[in-house]
Amino acid sequence: MKENKNITSAGTDIDVVKEKNEQSGMSYNEVKEYIAKTTGGHGTSVYSDTNIEEVKKKNRPSTENQ
Repeated sequence: MKENKNITSAGTDIDVVKEKNEQSGMSYNEVKEYIAKTTGGHGTSVYSDTNIEEVKKKNRPSTENQ
């Protein structure tokens, strides 16, 4: 039997918990980020990968872009 030193004082096997977490899918924050990037929700600018300066440059009148 394998000796496991990663056990909490309550008897929880830390390695087993970590393994199950890896198999459980996206975290809460990963889900929030995915939803923000795919739906354009309100208050999601923190997750945006848009270059604001590039958008401003493209939105200037065409005479200024030359």
